[in-house]
Amino acid sequence: MDIRVRIGTRIKEVRDKQGMSQKDLSYAADLDRSYIASVENGQRNISIINLEKIAKALKIGLGELFESI
Repeated sequence: MDIRVRIGTRIKEVRDKQGMSQKDLSYAADLDRSYIASVENGQRNISIINLEKIAKALKIGLGELFESI
């Protein structure tokens, strides 16, 4: 499986576990909701800067996004 799909799946998994919608995450990370959707679907080659924004919005360490991928 492509790394983009694995990271996107992991972000979605954490977001769902926390009961956050894509809209909630996009607001907290200061990113567009459609961007979050495309990341979760593995359609984006996400930058490390945006990965950090998402991790902070999810209140997890950046390394936790790479667990189980």
